[in-house]
Amino acid sequence: MSKQRSTIADVATRAGVSKGAVSFALNGRPGLAQSTVDKILAAADELGWRPSNRARSLSVSKAFALGLVITRDPAVLSSDPFFPAFIAGVESVLAGRGQALVLQVVTAGEDEEAGYRRLAQDARVDGVFLSDLRHADPRIELLVALGLPAVTLNRPDESSPFPAVILDDRPGTSAVVEHLLELGHTRIAHVAGPAAFVHATARSVAFVATLAAAGLEPVAVESSDFTAADGIEATRRLLARPEPPTAIVYANDRMAIAGLGAAQAAGLRVPDDLSIAGFDDSELAEYVHPGLTTVRADPFRFGEAAARTLNQVVDGVADVPDVELPPAQLVVRKSTAAPPA
Repeated sequence: MSKQRSTIADVATRAGVSKGAVSFALNGRPGLAQSTVDKILAAADELGWRPSNRARSLSVSKAFALGLVITRDPAVLSSDPFFPAFIAGVESVLAGRGQALVLQVVTAGEDEEAGYRRLAQDARVDGVFLSDLRHADPRIELLVALGLPAVTLNRPDESSPFPAVILDDRPGTSAVVEHLLELGHTRIAHVAGPAAFVHATARSVAFVATLAAAGLEPVAVESSDFTAADGIEATRRLLARPEPPTAIVYANDRMAIAGLGAAQAAGLRVPDDLSIAGFDDSELAEYVHPGLTTVRADPFRFGEAAARTLNQVVDGVADVPDVELPPAQLVVRKSTAAPPA
């Protein structure tokens, strides 16, 4: 049989199922056992048959694409450890469903709103991932008004009609502080992420609360924009204080690694004079000198779970539940030690 002439009926015959089952499997719709789906996909591969996404979209009024709007400076995004791994997790799910990911990188404000409006009005996507949640996030109301299905990455601080996929940062942040307290540190500072972001605030609140439980207050909480440059400036401000910290906890590894370099440039030894910890367990964290104590999340798994959840919403599954992922975990390396005597 010529591969070019294969049809959905040929796939059904090869797999020993109905044409309707083939349609369900290729469109990623629920209702089939995974073994049946695997058999259908294998038959399609053997015949070299692929449905036309254009034909699929016309037949079921779907775009067969999901959207992600990222409001970050592209220069910053290029070195971000989270989004590439998250997108890889999303793609691992979409590939098996014949879907695409539509990515837009925009600036905050009008450009961001316009990005969501374009996706909805042009019917370019069937749903979107809502990342970097803000306090009282106006995008939730916007997506409701646009009628665009969504899943939020973590839980908003106000009511939302969308399911959330949650990776709780707080236990990992608390574990870092507890680790430093066990080492004997009492002067600990935090370089936080943007105060507008829900997840950055959650990390800061966990940092302060863990110190308070030990009867301590932070030396300072410095705000930043998650960039290396801001990490360096925040580190310099902290080290210039009359009583500088003996340990600094950063909201991401990029700032922590930059802060480590700033401390060494100032003549300090890490960890003998200053302990440093990050968040993300990015690829370089293990290989800088000294290796960076940090908090390991799993953005790839985050992306997988978010894609599966959003597809449930798109497929019309009723009452899609929130998904709680295992919380981030502490990874201890050589950048933390007891404070100087």
